[in-house]
Amino acid sequence: MGIAEIAAEVNAKLDAARATLAREVKGKGDVCLTCSFQAEDVLLTKLAIALDPRIPVLFLDTGYHFAETYAYRDRIAREWGLNLINLLPEKTVAEQETEHGLLYQTAPDRCCGLRKVEPLFKAVAGYRAWLTGLRREQARSRAALEESAMFSLPGGKQVLKLAPLAAWTTRDVWYACEQLAIPLLPLYERGYTSIGCEPCTTLPLDPNDPRSGRWGGRKVECGIHIQAAPAR
Repeated sequence: MGIAEIAAEVNAKLDAARATLAREVKGKGDVCLTCSFQAEDVLLTKLAIALDPRIPVLFLDTGYHFAETYAYRDRIAREWGLNLINLLPEKTVAEQETEHGLLYQTAPDRCCGLRKVEPLFKAVAGYRAWLTGLRREQARSRAALEESAMFSLPGGKQVLKLAPLAAWTTRDVWYACEQLAIPLLPLYERGYTSIGCEPCTTLPLDPNDPRSGRWGGRKVECGIHIQAAPAR
């Protein structure tokens, strides 16, 4: 596929994503967006704030992120004027490690539950709709991802979960970011393809699986979007 064909395909996907956002975000104050500050999330954030500059941008501050992630988050939040909301776990890293040791080594599902799943679900419960940059191509566990679906939170409340970039490829994301002059997290330049907490993120173990560098291959999901599942 040539550059012209790629451009036409990505522009069509951008138009579709903007249409979804215009329908769900513009003029509505009960929508949030979760952002890990990876490429697809930053692209979605850029598109969303064009319609609502004050949309709540939720970031899971686990306390274990790379220094580069924190610096990049602060840079984008400052330059774009984001309404950034840092979601914190109930316990600090020091408190959790004093009580339980290094859970990310001994019980990664529990660590993700305490530092990611619980804080996010508590926050998302305050909104009608939840925007996410999830894509089907990211992992086998996300192959059936729907662009729009009701999501049940613990306790029974349902929120509308929207993934406008569900059908996008990595190529689409990177091309769109380049066209929109979106700077990307510098860790990509070092070979990382999926970036989470520093202790649980390595360079990809399988060049054909962008998430193979997460959790040392022990699992493939943290439990927010899909129940935490062991890697195959």
